[in-house]
Order: sequence, then C-alpha cells, then structure tokens
Amino acid sequence: MPYPMQLGFQDAASPIMEELVYFHDHTLMIVFLISSLILYTIMLMLTTKLTHTNTINAQEVETMWTIIPAVILVFIALPSLRILYMMDEIHNPYLTVKAIGHQWYWSYEYTDYEDLTFDSYMIPTQDLSPGQFRLLETDNRMVLPMDLPIRVLISSEDVLHAWTLPSLGVKADAIPGRLNQITLTSTRPGVFYGQCSEICGSNHSFMPIVLEMTTLKYFEKWSSTML
Repeated sequence: MPYPMQLGFQDAASPIMEELVYFHDHTLMIVFLISSLILYTIMLMLTTKLTHTNTINAQEVETMWTIIPAVILVFIALPSLRILYMMDEIHNPYLTVKAIGHQWYWSYEYTDYEDLTFDSYMIPTQDLSPGQFRLLETDNRMVLPMDLPIRVLISSEDVLHAWTLPSLGVKADAIPGRLNQITLTSTRPGVFYGQCSEICGSNHSFMPIVLEMTTLKYFEKWSSTML
C-alpha cells in the first residue's frame, strides 16, 4: 500500500517489480552523477575567468562529448532491454484469467474453470467496514495462487482502460476488440491494490482492482466455493 508523503515505489511483490526498482536506482545514480558534473561546470564558469573564447574548433572535446553520452546511453539501454524481455517472456502458465474493463467496473473470467466468472465493483464509502480503504475496496476480489506463473488476458467491452497493479509491476491497456497479455508471479501472499490508469469517463476514479495472493491450497478451496 502507498502511504502519505511517499517518495519511492511500493514494496515489490514480484520479480519484475524488483528488477524495475533496481533499474530505477541504477538510472537515478546516472542522473545524479550527470547533474553533479553539470553543477560543477556551472560553478567553475561563474567563479573563474573564461578562457579559449576564440576557439572555433576542438576535435578532441567534440569527440569526448559524443562518445561519453553514447556510453551512458548503452549503460541505460542494456538493463532496460533485459527487463523488457523479462516482461514479455511467457512461461507455461499455471492459470489463465481474463480481465475485462467496463464503464466502470472489472469482470474476471477464469478460463480453466467452466463457470468461474464474476464482476468486481467498488464498495461505496458508506458501505465500507472499519479498516477498509476508501475508493480501493471491491465487492469481489480477484484471487490467485502465489509463487506460480499466472497469465492475464486483458481487454475492454467499451472504451480504453488500463489494468494496473503497482506492487507487481503490472500495467496493460484494455482495448476493445483486442487481447493484451501479461504474466505475473507474486513472491509473497497479500492483498494488492490497483486502479484503472487510463481516463475512461466520469467514473474513471471509481473502478479499483484488488488482487489477493494466497497459497495454492486456499486458492483451490476458494475456487470450489465460487463454482
């Protein structure tokens, strides 16, 4: 869960999100070093006499400020491409779930089961129980087993939506007439919250996503009660 005045990401709950956090720190370190160098150069220009004002050509300097940025971009691109490959890599999924966006709720279909489908609406503020989160709780949670690869097929029935769970590093557009595919694996049990991340109309802020990650034994028990 996010908290007030939070500056960083939510706690990672999947291998992909852990990699994204590492990549963020890696990129931020490079930005910090470049910013420090620029600040140092500006301070030198303000505190020393300008020299070589008549220089029209400096081949060595031009070569240096071409090669160094190129090397920096390579150091950013290589881990980024690795993460992109990991996000698109599809293992043999244990389970496939279809998430369909509507104005303004989500519906879920567990395709490995014949009749396991349900809609997930936000619980109005006046109906919340003590301890529940305003604008984040739903009447039916999506339940999945942890430590197993899960494939989620995402689409929409009306307008553009986006199925997003920050703690798992997941964000995919829900587009009418098209199926987008993601794979997620949670490394720990818990309840994870997300929201639609695509402006989809007047109630865009009122279609949260709640995912409960449990043990396989509890998931099988839950699925049998839902059938």
